[in-house]
Amino acid sequence: MTADADAAEAGAPEEGAGRSKKKLLIFGGAGLVLLAAVGGGAYYFLMGGGESVAPDGTAPDATVEQRPAVFFDLPEMTVNLSSEGRATYLRVRISLEVSDREMVQKIEPYLPRILDAFQVYLRELRPADLEGSSGLFRLKEELLRRINTAVYPARVEGVLFKEILVQ
Repeated sequence: MTADADAAEAGAPEEGAGRSKKKLLIFGGAGLVLLAAVGGGAYYFLMGGGESVAPDGTAPDATVEQRPAVFFDLPEMTVNLSSEGRATYLRVRISLEVSDREMVQKIEPYLPRILDAFQVYLRELRPADLEGSSGLFRLKEELLRRINTAVYPARVEGVLFKEILVQ
């Protein structure tokens, strides 16, 4: 019996080693397949294998020319921010992006309304609201929403910061 027990004990580690080798091969193979898929996807997208799509989701037309943007500069604004303790000021120079010169002519009569909407909103901001790129992105989106409300039915395409200083 001792010979059988010794043989059984000797066989047990071999079976365990065989199972761990199989697991290693399976996981290694799966890892290689995953690595190849990621590499192939990266190659496809980085090397331009995909079809290009216009920003509106349609296929681009080679005959369509992109019209140059028109920019309209607003006067520099300086406002004090809502803060406790020491006064904090925001100085900002903004340029509006519009579709054409005709749109600038439609917007100019509303300049006092635009400046008023900006001043009221900017005075309510705290210095923490302007921190980081996400704070500036939210500020741009809010100003764009307010200006399009003020000049409706005219439309502004974008708000661009030429200068922004928090002091």
